[in-house]
Amino acid sequence: MTTPQHPIGSPFGAASTADDIIAGTDLSGRTAIVTGGYSGLGLATTKALSRAGAEVIVSARDIAKAEAALAGIGSVEIAPMDLIDAPSVARFAEDFLASKRPLHLLINSAGIMAAPLRRDAAGHEGHFATNHLGHFRLACLLWPALVDQGARVIAVSSRGHQIAGVDFDDIDFDRRPYDKWVAYGQSKTANILFARALDRRGEKHGVRAFSLHPGQIITDLARHLSDEELAGFDAFDAQGKPIIDPARGMKTPEQGAATALWCATSVQLDGIGGVYCEDCDIAGINHAEMGRKGVAPWAIDDEAAERLWTLSSQWTGCSC
Repeated sequence: MTTPQHPIGSPFGAASTADDIIAGTDLSGRTAIVTGGYSGLGLATTKALSRAGAEVIVSARDIAKAEAALAGIGSVEIAPMDLIDAPSVARFAEDFLASKRPLHLLINSAGIMAAPLRRDAAGHEGHFATNHLGHFRLACLLWPALVDQGARVIAVSSRGHQIAGVDFDDIDFDRRPYDKWVAYGQSKTANILFARALDRRGEKHGVRAFSLHPGQIITDLARHLSDEELAGFDAFDAQGKPIIDPARGMKTPEQGAATALWCATSVQLDGIGGVYCEDCDIAGINHAEMGRKGVAPWAIDDEAAERLWTLSSQWTGCSC
């Protein structure tokens, strides 16, 4: 059954932090995987899960960087994985399944934004291949560990999904001119559609899925942007420090991680799934009076979600 896409009265809000969300939460005996959990929002998420008692496996493209960032954090393992490389994702999943551990939380936090054109080995555009297909492949390969655990799968999307829906006629920019922002927006819409389709398949197996906008946070995600582009976001004060104004969506990494953690742990979401969230609550459907808040209608179109699932399954050779 589709969960209504409207707020449910969460006690948390835009300024809530990761520690606010996990206060009083005991995740002892729970296992979580956080992709990209060694920088930015992913690192804040990993730290919070560890403080709550979870065993956390962090996937990393850069093992040395991950080891440095995660040094001293308890109950954390690091395993190599590059989402754009299908064999790398398969090895990561195989190694985890071989450990015979159940998986309670899969938080898909890694991603790229506004990057130059790159393609994976199969020719798929880089944002779509990394942000969507890599996580799609990972979730499907890890499916045996997720079922019957009361597991939650969290897709970290972005308000950037409002830039573009999925262009099913030319997903990979084979014919249309490449636009790094359209490519990013399409991949973030794909994250939301993925969560809806996965939730539909997972509900009967005790697996629920959610997507979310974390906020506007200056992290390594912005590494492909020029100084001029960054200035256009009006995200820095006169001293060059990031502006923190949660009411406008401008957050610290700890505030940015809060919504993912709320989706992962809140008892308010028991029996709910497939929804897009922001500011630690289910978001409404975007319309003109809301500005940029809420989810674009094209991102919660179940026909589009099923079409994307079918294509993704064909392209990856995976399904749940």
